[in-house]
Amino acid sequence: MADKIRSNPKNLQVLYEDNHLIAVNKRPGDIVQGDKTGDMPLSEVVKLYIREKYNKPGNVYLGVAHRLDRPTSGIIVFAKTSKALPRLNKLFAEKKTTKTYWAVVKNPPEKESDTLVHWLYRNTKRNKSYANHNEVTESKKAILEFQVIKKLDNYFLLEIDLKTGRHHQIRAQLSAIGCPIKGDLKYGFDRSNKDASIHLHAQSLSFIHPVKKELLSLTAPPPRDPVWDACL
Repeated sequence: MADKIRSNPKNLQVLYEDNHLIAVNKRPGDIVQGDKTGDMPLSEVVKLYIREKYNKPGNVYLGVAHRLDRPTSGIIVFAKTSKALPRLNKLFAEKKTTKTYWAVVKNPPEKESDTLVHWLYRNTKRNKSYANHNEVTESKKAILEFQVIKKLDNYFLLEIDLKTGRHHQIRAQLSAIGCPIKGDLKYGFDRSNKDASIHLHAQSLSFIHPVKKELLSLTAPPPRDPVWDACL
């Protein structure tokens, strides 16, 4: 049943659409592009949505410019034209986007706000990144800023301004300061969420539209569950 829901384009939450771009609110569990699991990726669901909405015959063009980890949720932007894709790719590659994430953690950070700087080493076999305070072989510098924006009964909501885009960066850096994200067993949380999600959400994204050259600011509500609901 869950697979049918995920593959149904009518269940897409479209945040923005024009002739060149389409932005959707990714649900936890969706994969952005096809992988070895063989599960239908979000990119294909968006293609189905475009084909049905505009009654397009044949193949639908859709370009993937960035990704989110499968257990996370939030904003994903796709290119609808071959003109927009390389320009969108360049925006992300040159870090000309402003990204804000929300993360729910159980342990309070030592400071209400802080800048975290680590060197991340990626172990591809384990699909995991390790945060180090000093540079190590094949590591990449990772920087983020965070602040506690809400205190819940049992958790803390952090708002994160991502300065670099590394593999599992937020997950690894928060784990390194003793604040693993709710549900994230891979990075030290003590139990998983029932739906295998983690409480990490790409909440806002801003950039200059690659074709219209206007500022585009997108926001996405987090998934509906008791903890996320308490954050709003």
